[in-house]
Amino acid sequence: GCAQFCTYCIVPYRRGRERSRAVADIVTEAKELVKSGIKEITLVGQNVDAYGHDLPDKPDLAGLLEKLDSVDGLCRLRFLTNHPKDMNSRLINTISHLSKVCEQINLPVQAGSDDILSAMKRGYSAEQYRHLVREIREKLPGIGLTTDVIVGFPGETAANFEQTVDLLNELKFDAVHIAAYSPRKGTVAARKFTDDVPPAEKKRRLAIIEKMQTETAAAINAALSGRTVEVLMECKEKDSWYGRTRTNKLVFVREFAGQPGDLVDVLVERTGPWSLQGKINGGKNHERKK
Repeated sequence: GCAQFCTYCIVPYRRGRERSRAVADIVTEAKELVKSGIKEITLVGQNVDAYGHDLPDKPDLAGLLEKLDSVDGLCRLRFLTNHPKDMNSRLINTISHLSKVCEQINLPVQAGSDDILSAMKRGYSAEQYRHLVREIREKLPGIGLTTDVIVGFPGETAANFEQTVDLLNELKFDAVHIAAYSPRKGTVAARKFTDDVPPAEKKRRLAIIEKMQTETAAAINAALSGRTVEVLMECKEKDSWYGRTRTNKLVFVREFAGQPGDLVDVLVERTGPWSLQGKINGGKNHERKK
């Protein structure tokens, strides 16, 4: 569930308020999963940063990650989705010294305009978001940072949209998940706002961000060419195996004699905006936290 009530979102009305599971229950389940062969666990919440506020002893996500980081046999930990209003320095500092927490954060911004962020009831300004990203990158070098954006929200002017473009161009994310606004029956935006951005204009704005992000992602991934990255192999598709790095990059490998769940070092030979290609390398991995 979620207690944020962003004006465009139906989740609080469909799934109710946030409900946290007890730390002990999560740790017990994690241990059982590891016994069954699981190497990577993802903690999922509509607003995962709010974890624990509804429990009697008030645990938090940072403390939960510390507990899970000590589970023997577990190799990787991820968590999503974050809310910029609730992500804090304690969580960022904790991630920086936990070896199993992957260097990947999804931090939805939704818009780069303060007027639109206010209309969305997001609870932060564009400058506060920029400050948070700067802190994350300072304390977590090499982080794979992704975001979510909605274009064509009611009242979004051309100038508002350009502010979003400017923010994305400045911060340069590994990936941007883009959606055109559409009313959700029962939400504040559907009840009180007029869906006044024409469909053709929404499509045009989507295309602008998609083109820019393709170029950005290609440049970010190109920097990995010739580097060795740790990959958790997932599946074979046609003639290639694929898996993901700790920063959540998709990697394809042609020759692999192992099985799903193997952790291997891959020398990156080719890069593109959406994936990497390489070969198994016996060399030392350079992505893993020391």
